[in-house]
Amino acid sequence: MANETDDEVRRRLLGSWQLVSWQSIEVDGSVSFPLGENAVGQLMYDASGRMSAQLVRSDQDRFGSDDWREAKPEEMVAAWPSYFGYFGTFTIDVGHDAVTHHIESGWFPNLAGTEQVRYYRFENGQLVLDADTAWDKVRIVWERV
Repeated sequence: MANETDDEVRRRLLGSWQLVSWQSIEVDGSVSFPLGENAVGQLMYDASGRMSAQLVRSDQDRFGSDDWREAKPEEMVAAWPSYFGYFGTFTIDVGHDAVTHHIESGWFPNLAGTEQVRYYRFENGQLVLDADTAWDKVRIVWERV
């Protein structure tokens, strides 16, 4: 954001955020919702520089057992694409209105060790994160919890 320092942006980011929407924007401009239009999620930034992001399809079928170790292969296969999450640290670049998530590990092993750049803006009390990813452009909107 114009004329804000790293510390000012950091203070605005810190805390817990609830998912409003996750949109995937294709090259032709069409929009889809990777986890459905009613996905739920949480994004957290803390003062020590740690972060985590969890996004989940809201209409998942429950497993037959409450013990995840007893999940049937077909239950696991159905659940995997209904979740997206990772954790690590973050840095801010106010010159580019960017927050970079330095991924330590997560749901998709290929994310570990990567840097995921998110272009931020604050609009109407919401945090909007735009990114160019390996699969397409995404826009994720969050509101403070």
